[in-house]
Amino acid sequence: MLQKSLSKLIGIKKEQFDNYILTGQIQLQPARLIPALKTGDEMALTSIFLTALKLIKEFRDGFFKEIGLSRSGKAFYYTEASFKDISTSRIDGLIIIISKGKIIDAAFLEMKSGKNNLDKEQLERYITIAKKLKVPKLITVSNEFVADSTHSPVKIKAPKSISLFHFSWTYLITRGQLLLFKNETNIEDKDQIEIMKEVLFYFENPLSGIKGYSQMKPGWKELCENIHAHKSLKLKDSYIEDAVISWHEEEKDMSLLLSRKLGVLVKPASKFKDRIKDDIKAIVKDNAIIGGISVKGAVSDVIIKADFERRVISMSIKIIPPLDKRNSARVTWISKQLMNCTKRSEISFGKINNDLWVESNIKFAQENLKIKLSDLSNLTDLIKDKKDIQAFHISYHKSLGAKFANSKKVIEILEDMILNFYIGVVQYMTNWKRPAPKVVEIKPINEGLNIIAETSPKIGEDSLLMKTENDLNVSKIEDEDFQINDIE
Repeated sequence: MLQKSLSKLIGIKKEQFDNYILTGQIQLQPARLIPALKTGDEMALTSIFLTALKLIKEFRDGFFKEIGLSRSGKAFYYTEASFKDISTSRIDGLIIIISKGKIIDAAFLEMKSGKNNLDKEQLERYITIAKKLKVPKLITVSNEFVADSTHSPVKIKAPKSISLFHFSWTYLITRGQLLLFKNETNIEDKDQIEIMKEVLFYFENPLSGIKGYSQMKPGWKELCENIHAHKSLKLKDSYIEDAVISWHEEEKDMSLLLSRKLGVLVKPASKFKDRIKDDIKAIVKDNAIIGGISVKGAVSDVIIKADFERRVISMSIKIIPPLDKRNSARVTWISKQLMNCTKRSEISFGKINNDLWVESNIKFAQENLKIKLSDLSNLTDLIKDKKDIQAFHISYHKSLGAKFANSKKVIEILEDMILNFYIGVVQYMTNWKRPAPKVVEIKPINEGLNIIAETSPKIGEDSLLMKTENDLNVSKIEDEDFQINDIE
């Protein structure tokens, strides 16, 4: 017997939900780890992914946290969901959260594989269904990359009551791989570890339909050619936006590549609010775009720049030298760090050392003093009469020529560059840290009275401690010789 027409999911009892299934008003299938479907089928991917969420706690917790799905109740996972009272459309995935017998949260999922991209009209239909059923989340997954999970590859608007999220399959695979590393977020249960391995084995197989980021959008090549031909650029040119989005996607791809190598989640360094508009303006003005990646614990963010006019890619890091030493000692300090790189990563460093530059950020100077790494021994003489060096920038420059405009080749080069630069240089560089203030003993001012004073960068005007050269016999020791303790 049919129940009354289905008008919402959030708020109804699980018993009512099950009755709607019995009457056929809701049609769906429970997610299976081993679905009876063809390898590479989108429904197979959906079923396996949802079952991985169901069976692997840490994988589920990370995903639910990112999409803001409630973790306080019990989750149920379904595929091929359709709601006959609302629409004839069939939605790839459905997650519902049950607490105290009622549905308190839910999410729709739309999955694509292979060369299939998200369809705007299809998503608009799903948004309409979500709105009618009061489902607050719509998640899309495909081989398309985005800079951030709150962005979508499709230009689409949703009501404020519905949150849209997008994930590339590569990102989800990376999150799964990170859980297998020995770190604070790894999977505790041994059986769940084995399930995660099997899921990743399926996802990483070429037959699954999952592939990484391999090609810039057509706008990248068009922009390169127009700049090379000295054509004027306009902010409204659609191909410039295509190129900028491609750059953001590749930035994300490089971050995920390093994540899989390091075992920690690496993220793009730039903030994404209005970034597309800002980068379009930068290209029109300077014929260049700047991005970066952030690795927790690294000496600094890796800044990445694409110069369309010169067809050069550059990557750089910033290092703070000992600010309590003279310039000559600071040069010696950075030289020792770079020598350490050559010893600890001979192969990767050897691939890039001819393209490495050292820039000195000199106090009050309008421009950095820039020299090739091979000329580093001359740096002390060059900065002899200059103000203090505030920082060093180690940069890796590579001229691509015609390959810069090649939408596939440029990605291969970027990924090769970031790996060699990080392995050969970044991971071994460290910033100087100002030593902690030392406690010194001062001669008694009055008989029988010992005063202990703590050195401090500043002494306030109301300080009770007053001392003169006659009162204290403190010798100043200055030693320019030092060693870098944390370098083997």
